[in-house]
Amino acid sequence: MKKRYAQVGVGGRARFFYEAIAGTYQETAELVGFCDVNQIRMNYANEVIQEKYGVGPVPTYRNDQFDEMIQTEKPDVVIVTSIDRTHHKYIIRAMELGCDVISEKPMTTDDEKAQAIIDAIRRTGRKLRVTFNYRYAPHNTKIRELIMDGAIGDIYSVHFEWLLNTQHGADYFRRWHRDKRNSGGLLVHKATHHFDLVNFWLGTQPKTVYAMGDLRFYGRENAENRGVTRFYTRAHGSENAKDDYFALNMEESEQLKRLYLEAEKEDGYIRDQSVFGDSISIEDTMGVMVRYRNKAIMTYSLNAYKPWEGYRVAFNGSKGRIQVLIAENTYVNAGGAKEVEGSAKKMSIAVFPMFGEPYEVDIPMGTGGHGGGDPVLLNDLFGVPQPDRFNRAASHVDGAMSILTGVAANKSIATGLPIDIDRLVRFD
Repeated sequence: MKKRYAQVGVGGRARFFYEAIAGTYQETAELVGFCDVNQIRMNYANEVIQEKYGVGPVPTYRNDQFDEMIQTEKPDVVIVTSIDRTHHKYIIRAMELGCDVISEKPMTTDDEKAQAIIDAIRRTGRKLRVTFNYRYAPHNTKIRELIMDGAIGDIYSVHFEWLLNTQHGADYFRRWHRDKRNSGGLLVHKATHHFDLVNFWLGTQPKTVYAMGDLRFYGRENAENRGVTRFYTRAHGSENAKDDYFALNMEESEQLKRLYLEAEKEDGYIRDQSVFGDSISIEDTMGVMVRYRNKAIMTYSLNAYKPWEGYRVAFNGSKGRIQVLIAENTYVNAGGAKEVEGSAKKMSIAVFPMFGEPYEVDIPMGTGGHGGGDPVLLNDLFGVPQPDRFNRAASHVDGAMSILTGVAANKSIATGLPIDIDRLVRFD
């Protein structure tokens, strides 16, 4: 019997899920409802699945009709791909109405909302999956395998550097993500991927977090300090934006035009704000230190204005060192093929035994977004999951532990103090 899925939030990331159900997984899954604040975007989602897959149209409901959608369409699972600050509302209400939930990362944006989700799971007995596609990328799974199999013994420290470039990184400063109340900032919205990977790789959880961060590149004041004199509020219709590398021209992308430019008259959401405007409350330059429950420590940095996209990570263990370099293809959310998102163009994993010759590790090549992780994740969600010795499927505990590193980092930036994870939420 097919599982029935309803989806709330049909913006850029939503297409990843609803196209998979309408296309590859028609035999095991069925879309039964869309819910969003914007009818134009829901109509576009229905056009996509009808034209590409001959499916639908799926019934649509406004955000204030969420309960009605659940009661009428009777989904087994609700997929939450709405704005981050609303995740907890839909997760909790879906569970109260008898549904399991799949949530896009981050699970939510702060510790209070995380506690509410944890309490709802305990109260209702429903299940929550968080979609960490980076776990499924072959190169990240290979790192987990090397560590599990003792290639460098016990891990004592990790150095992790993630770079967002001036195309992808800048995009967070054009959208709703630029307001920390919406996204939790990049230490929650983006770094949830990275913190989850470290939890996954090491098989542990964070204990203590200390962080620093600031807005150093984006924002009007920073641009003024570099001598910029021409500003604009949004790119569309602006003369000053025409020669700006950082301006987003939505008219050049059919998807961006249909999802946002043509839809903004309904809800007022402006997708192409200037990255050098005012009212940006998130950081673009961040450094974090974490001590884990197994006593390993991590130094982490995230910068959102670099010449290339990807990451370097090094693991120091009792029997040697692993060094990783992953360079990713750049993209703008909803601005192109979803297969390009997070796809790797250069990969290397090198092992340096303490007493032996260094060697390069063969990395299985995957196809699809996020280094080949997306297709494997989708099969895990909507198809027939394969046995997995690496336990890549992420629960609400994994979702909470990934965001809590970022939540604690935000609190540390605000207070200048180290933050104890155990003081943020309770699981018992």
